[in-house]
Amino acid sequence: MEPDLADDFGQMDEFERELHEAMQRQPAPPSLKRKVMGRLWQRAQASHSRMVWWQRLAASVVLAVALGGALAWRNAEERRKGEEAKRQVFTALRITSRALNEMNAQMNERTRDSR
Repeated sequence: MEPDLADDFGQMDEFERELHEAMQRQPAPPSLKRKVMGRLWQRAQASHSRMVWWQRLAASVVLAVALGGALAWRNAEERRKGEEAKRQVFTALRITSRALNEMNAQMNERTRDSR
């Protein structure tokens, strides 16, 4: 073999040996599982916290809308009752006015008859 080829093969053998060493299976460090599970737990807790926050926000919005709707319904009901009472008062006033007009007419007739 030529000297250059021998160096190339020697370098190739060295590279293959390093590659083989790098690719060999090595046991995981003892703390790896604890670290991975800890990170997963932290992510789950953060996700849970965000979900709880959104649920509370949604519940607050629903409660605010329900209270607003109840107040609007109550105001509309009071307005309706007020309008009904107003109508009844005007009806009573018309009836009273007619009755007074009839009594006034009867009194005028009696006054004319007694003269």
